[in-house]
Order: sequence, then C-alpha cells, then structure tokens
Amino acid sequence: MQKDITTLLVEWSGGNRAALDELLPMIYAELRQLAARALSRERPNHTLQSTALTNELYLKLIDQKRVQWRDREHFFAMASQIMRRILVDYARRLHAQRRGGHHTMITLDEALAPQQDRDLNLVELDNALEALSQIDPQQARIIELRFFGGLSIEATARILGVSSSTVNREWNLARAWLYRELRRSANSGC
Repeated sequence: MQKDITTLLVEWSGGNRAALDELLPMIYAELRQLAARALSRERPNHTLQSTALTNELYLKLIDQKRVQWRDREHFFAMASQIMRRILVDYARRLHAQRRGGHHTMITLDEALAPQQDRDLNLVELDNALEALSQIDPQQARIIELRFFGGLSIEATARILGVSSSTVNREWNLARAWLYRELRRSANSGC
C-alpha cells in the first residue's frame, strides 16, 4: 500500500529517511509540473529548462531540515516560494551578465493582468511583490501561491487558514495593485 504525500512528509520531518526515499518519485513529478508551468510563462527561448529548474528546486526543498511539513499543500507552498526565488535570481544573474541588457521577460497570464500576452519583467514583478508584502503580506503571499505555485483559490485558503472568499477578494485586490504598480514602473522607464 502506497502512502500519501502528506503522511510521507510528516514521517520525513520526523527523521524517517525511508519516507524520503518513498516520497521522492511522487514529489518529483509534481515539482516538474510546477516548473513546467512556471517556465511556460517565460519567453520562448529561455535558457533555463524545466528539468534544471526542477532539480534546483528539489535540492533546495530537501535541504529544508528545520521545516515541520504539515501537509502536501504546505510543501508545495514552500516550493512555490523557492521557485520564485530561483527564477528571480536567474533573471538577475542574466541581467548582470548582459550589463544592462534586457531582463528575462515572462508572459503574465490573464489571471494577473487584464491584458493577455503582456510582457512582464520578472525582476520588476518581484520588486512589486516585495513592495506589496510591506503593505499587505497576505496579498503578496496569495499572489505567490497562485501565480508561482499554481495553487487554486481553495488550496491557497487552506494554506493561509482563511476562507476561499477572502482569498478571492484579496487576489483581486492584489492583482489590481500589482497591475497599477507594474504599469507605473513601465511608464516611468524604471
């Protein structure tokens, strides 16, 4: 009988190395899907491939020794946060190598902006999310979970311990705020 991801995460947090061995094939497939989803928003000729992103994400996740995993959603929420950092760090390194060249561009789906096919600078999005987290940390976390983690309204609500209607309302407010900030940034040339 195969155990579920939550059970294995809890056992692994408790020090059971065999649980990690059983967990690896299960989470790797889902991490690869998460990476593929994140990279599908990137420019078509992006040099980072989903396998490399998955491997880097995986290595960072299993290195989280102090985390007491509560459940599958907690694990994938942490994965979305780490993936955001990996992608932003990659974009910053690429920009530094180009010495003022173009930033890594991603296509922002209609879930975040009213215009489809809007190109967005990942570093600018990260900066805007950092600014939003200073104003409303919950809204910033909702964007991170939904946009980078691909989580549903319901899963996001469970992770944050709030109602789905709260997440939906905060999601809409955060998207509007980010859209305004990103437009302001684009218009000011920053």
